[in-house]
Amino acid sequence: MKTKQVIILRKDLNMRKGKMVAQGAHACAAVILEMEQKIRQWDEAPGEKAYRDWISNSFTKVCVSVNSLEELTKIYEEAKAKGIPCSLIQDAGLTEFGGVPTYTAAAVGPDYEDKINPITGLLPLL
Repeated sequence: MKTKQVIILRKDLNMRKGKMVAQGAHACAAVILEMEQKIRQWDEAPGEKAYRDWISNSFTKVCVSVNSLEELTKIYEEAKAKGIPCSLIQDAGLTEFGGVPTYTAAAVGPDYEDKINPITGLLPLL
């Protein structure tokens, strides 16, 4: 089975390209760091097999977009409810967003495509 991670970025914020890349990287890294912590704590962490398949094989990442905070949080909450490793990133607002902490990105997975696609499959590529 194929594995992947989907990185979701908010287009409505009109972030600079560099900022978008950084926020997507934060989302990806947050999931990896959390999974590694769970693996160290438990004999077998939830989602570990898909995570290991992803890390050791394709490492596929797909970047898509949403147009609102509501869309971003809905996707994140759905993935979380289905037990898919995921992250939600809140920027501190120090370089953009006028000093206001702002949710900018999320990552869904890594997990198997058949679990991720029903949640993110219709989102437009970035």
